[in-house]
Amino acid sequence: MGGLAVILGAFGAHVLKDVLDAYHKGIFEKGVTYQFYHVFALIACSLLYAQKPSQIIRVAYWFFFFGIIAFSGSLYALSLLAEDSALKSIVGPITPLGGLLFIVAWVLLAIFALKRPFGKNRLLGI
Repeated sequence: MGGLAVILGAFGAHVLKDVLDAYHKGIFEKGVTYQFYHVFALIACSLLYAQKPSQIIRVAYWFFFFGIIAFSGSLYALSLLAEDSALKSIVGPITPLGGLLFIVAWVLLAIFALKRPFGKNRLLGI
């Protein structure tokens, strides 16, 4: 996902710079930005799961993963589809669904963190 974000970011900066107007470039860039942010969440989930396997972390990982596909993927599509495309009405509602997946994943991480004993961080060995 991280490598794909780099590829899409470069594609947007070099190939799409003269193809899209400023508004649609912004939408495309927002997709890349959120994809990159959530790659770090995937890494965090992987590291947490390796230290302390947990169903909550596993579910959070997949919510982040599918959130990237839904949120960023729909933004990529919306930025590239023609204004009069009938697909925009189908793709448009996917973006907030992806955002909801992100929110649920972050809440799951918070629940995992809150279930840890205060004053002793077992994951870091402190």
